[in-house]
Amino acid sequence: MKAMILAAGLGTRLRPLTDDRPKALVELSGRTLLDITLERLKESGVREVIVNVHHFADMVIDHLDTHDSFGMRIEVSREETLLDTGGGLRKAAWFFLEDDRLDEPFVLHNVDIISTIDLDRMIRHHRNSQSVATLAVQDRETSRKLLFDEQAQLCGRRRSDGAIERVESRPHSLALAFSGVHVISPRLLPMMREEGVFSIIDEYMRLASRSLRIGAFRADEYSWRDVGRPESVRQAVEDESA
Repeated sequence: MKAMILAAGLGTRLRPLTDDRPKALVELSGRTLLDITLERLKESGVREVIVNVHHFADMVIDHLDTHDSFGMRIEVSREETLLDTGGGLRKAAWFFLEDDRLDEPFVLHNVDIISTIDLDRMIRHHRNSQSVATLAVQDRETSRKLLFDEQAQLCGRRRSDGAIERVESRPHSLALAFSGVHVISPRLLPMMREEGVFSIIDEYMRLASRSLRIGAFRADEYSWRDVGRPESVRQAVEDESA
């Protein structure tokens, strides 16, 4: 199974921890965020990974070389210009299309997310739902939420300013927080139309407007933490040692 780790960001929210390293190499109890994510993916049967890099890119590459790619096949997608989540995935699409297995889903995972989300269960849910993408979501507070209908299909989003964008006129019954973990079918990749820098959520909204299934995987029962700020890293360390 394959996966992509989104690790190219500048890590601005993590400063000063990212003044001399990429956010992927920020450490939590002696392990980097990249190590933690790779180990989680490996536990779920992932053996081939592509990592996008930009900020201190060579440090990430050297880290992977030093650890013999953690016993996995790891490719690097170097972004000279940050492409955001959608642009980054589009640039790396070749990795998931190289063997023409459009029925084999892959995981897309933010490097600064630590969770106990059951990836095996999420992948099974994705296969059973026949969605082109499945998003791990939770009922928790956030300034931005995704909106889902009664069939747990994406039908809109609530922006940080409170504005609501809907897919046509479909009513929503759930407003949920996205958790930075996706399971995607490769058949979605040729459908992407945006170029350059763009958010994958924008593509999801466009595809949902074409009645393609962008589904929710409820992850409320699992622990989840965004370690994108120094205080959240410190809290994660404290929680581990408690």
